[in-house]
Amino acid sequence: MKKYILSLAVVSLFYTNSDACAWSDPDYEYFNLFTQSIIKDKSYLPFLHTYSSRFFGGYNPSLIPDDNVEAWKKFFNNQLTYAEAQNLVYKLSMNDLNALKNGTPTQPLLQKLGTGFYQKYKEGIDYLIEAKYLEPYMSINYVETENSFYSYSRNESKKDATSLDYNKTIAALTSLYNAARNPEIKQRYGYQLVRLNHYTRNYDSAVQAFKTYIEPIKLKGTVYFMALDQLAGAQRGLEMNGDANWNFFQVFMNSKDRKESAFISMKLSDTASFSNIMKRANTNEEKNMAYFLLGYEDFNNPIPIMEKMFDINPDSEILKVMAVRSINELERSYLPTYYYTSSSLGKVSVHTGNTETKTSKDAPADNKATAEVKEEKISFWQKIVRFFKNLFGGSSSDKTGDGKKADQSDDELLNNPNRIPFYTTGYEGYDQTTKDYLDDLEKFTAKTKEKSKDEYWQIADAYLKFLKKDYKESTEILNDIKTTNPEYLEEIKRMKVLNDIVSQPKVDAAYEDHLMKDYAEYFVEKEVKKDTANVNDYDYYGDVPSTADFLKDVMANRYFLQGEDGKSFLMNNKLSDLQYNPNSNLVKSVEEFYRKPNKSQFEQQIIAKNMDSVGNIDAFFNTIYGDRAMRLADFDKAKSYYEKAQKFAGIPRVNYDWTENNGQTITQKQYTPAEYNGFNNISNLVFGHNVWESFQSKDTESMKAENYADFPFIKNTMNKLELTDVLIQLKKIGTGNDEKAAKANQLIGNLLYNTSILGYYRQLFVMDIDNSNGGKYYFWNTNNSNPYKYYYKNFLDTSYIEPDNFDLAINYYQKALKLSNNKEEKARILFQMASAEQGKYYQYEAKAQKDFDYSDPKWSEKEDARQKEMDNLKNQKYRTYFAQLKTQYSDTEAAKNLMGSCSYFSYFMKR
Repeated sequence: MKKYILSLAVVSLFYTNSDACAWSDPDYEYFNLFTQSIIKDKSYLPFLHTYSSRFFGGYNPSLIPDDNVEAWKKFFNNQLTYAEAQNLVYKLSMNDLNALKNGTPTQPLLQKLGTGFYQKYKEGIDYLIEAKYLEPYMSINYVETENSFYSYSRNESKKDATSLDYNKTIAALTSLYNAARNPEIKQRYGYQLVRLNHYTRNYDSAVQAFKTYIEPIKLKGTVYFMALDQLAGAQRGLEMNGDANWNFFQVFMNSKDRKESAFISMKLSDTASFSNIMKRANTNEEKNMAYFLLGYEDFNNPIPIMEKMFDINPDSEILKVMAVRSINELERSYLPTYYYTSSSLGKVSVHTGNTETKTSKDAPADNKATAEVKEEKISFWQKIVRFFKNLFGGSSSDKTGDGKKADQSDDELLNNPNRIPFYTTGYEGYDQTTKDYLDDLEKFTAKTKEKSKDEYWQIADAYLKFLKKDYKESTEILNDIKTTNPEYLEEIKRMKVLNDIVSQPKVDAAYEDHLMKDYAEYFVEKEVKKDTANVNDYDYYGDVPSTADFLKDVMANRYFLQGEDGKSFLMNNKLSDLQYNPNSNLVKSVEEFYRKPNKSQFEQQIIAKNMDSVGNIDAFFNTIYGDRAMRLADFDKAKSYYEKAQKFAGIPRVNYDWTENNGQTITQKQYTPAEYNGFNNISNLVFGHNVWESFQSKDTESMKAENYADFPFIKNTMNKLELTDVLIQLKKIGTGNDEKAAKANQLIGNLLYNTSILGYYRQLFVMDIDNSNGGKYYFWNTNNSNPYKYYYKNFLDTSYIEPDNFDLAINYYQKALKLSNNKEEKARILFQMASAEQGKYYQYEAKAQKDFDYSDPKWSEKEDARQKEMDNLKNQKYRTYFAQLKTQYSDTEAAKNLMGSCSYFSYFMKR
């Protein structure tokens, strides 16, 4: 039974977190501007806000003091530092202590303490020798039952409490207890008696041992609560859950390093744990702690609980924990690291890239081979299936099976939040619920800062003013705070920087100088050495988003709003990233910044550093411009750019190699002499036609050359400059009136089609190295909109390339059709024209907006009706050349061959 319960628990975890997918961590999805860990009592660090794990882990564990070490440090009259006491208690061996006892210590710390140390603290050292003997055995034995989730194969060499001679050990500990004179040491022997009985599952004896050996000693310090923890465990074993829970609660409340384990034990002991604790709470301290646990467990709206805690003690440290968790919750709403827009989601893609199968144009017209991202209702169990596919290893390609980007959640795609950075000029705020929560928390914080002596509440109040964009008042509050707490001072300093920069509506050279003079530490990246060759050291997420990351985004946003797109782009991206979305306007703006004279210090050191190595930068820009000119069929302009791009070093890519011994290595891709690198080694098959639609196959398998006999200047392989020379000559020949002119126009049409989104060589003029699927191969409109609404941070998650103009190819085919007298050639040309016309339909279809969504109860009916309407439109307006081919050339060998190799053409011909 437990197996199913655990499985459903995993399902529940996924279902409540819409982003629960491979490589997703909600704690990396917002900026950590308000430092949660500035609370003074570090024992509550595990209970700070997190979605990534059961307890907060973003802190150094050494910040939480070990109660036992502190007790021993005090026992030894503070002669030892904390580290020395920790070493003595946990690290030194039993032999080391026996050597001290015998007057012959060899361990450096014990030699430093001297032989007189043992005589002074004899009972304590003797106890530690006994404790070190017992410690390897102090674990409970595993007992397998029919309900056990895992089968357990006992390691016979592994020790547990049952490995000891129970009677002999009990007798020895009892004797030592009776002989001890120091009450604390006597109580420690009692603790060992309770623990031994608990771990040997002698639960009744453990309870009795606590009554006999712990309670009579009127000490309620560290050792008492260590023993109480063991008593509670035994009571849970006896199913005395109410008493066990109450005692775990006492351990939670009175210990520093046992809070996390005590909390887990409370949860395991009693399903109604915290409510029952509240019923038993008598003192204000107990009630306050019980309220904290209730609020921690049910964190939907903690303010009513916080009000009750305030009434008891406005100076309570745990009240600050609740407040910092509330602030963190608000941060997640106001400060996400990415902002997705409607134009960057739900795009329609073509083909399936690396997942394609070899087809002979094998989909009917109404079921086209070019794959469309189908909208679908996502059921709960579909989410579960996707979760486990991701968990246990899904596709390594950049698309999931349903066409969505692998790193986007279903909820994100379905809901399309279209959220706006709170620091964007003129933005009014979030939904009313979030604003109300911020208002309520601000009122509570303002009230508490008047009652509490802790400057924390003033800092929190200033931060909430910052979230409300009241930067002036936030700064005034910060300036009035008087504190010597170093963590508080650091937070105040950081918040003053935030207020200064975020409140700046325009960034000019003078303000950039101010940033470098006063805030360089937030913008100049510190070198972090990381063993990139070691797979175990590889960080999939990078550092948790920080203040510096946030300020970088603010600057990127400011530049974007000011129309300085190049600077905005380079705040979040490297120059080489332009290869993935080489749209003309952005490239031009980046180049203008590159060529800008007299750059400010900020521009030189912070922005220009991202003009990383792409080989020759001028050649890089000119290749992009030349490619765009080629897509516009402006061959002369393309040539002028390519002439300045002959030093192009290749599209900058890196190789990620994994080896069993060395882990991961990252190296710059080196192109072979015969490999296409973005400029060189283009096959003359680019002028041919495809015999089947398979992007994975070699070009010699998918493509067939035309007859180039009349055009000896077409080489087997060419670079882009040579290609423009060929096109210029073909264009000139195409002005004639003979079959050669017809063929020249057909070849130009072929090249324009083959390098379009539908063609086998679709990578040639969009800065890609192959034709596999990716963001560049989407059918969606970018003519009149820029999908980057606020900055270019999510540049690689969004596609924005000027769409193909299929009419350019069709116009050249028209000329070829008009000039050709060969009926077979005319049939082939018409088919190519029909293929280009298909591209025009796909562009129209991608832009056609629906007036209904998934929530519509008649979604299926409306979707079917819409598809029927689109099919009718396709046949009426985008089947012109198919119709002509059918009515005038169905008797040609070319048409018959095409029907055999292209199923959607065959489907159309047989209708």
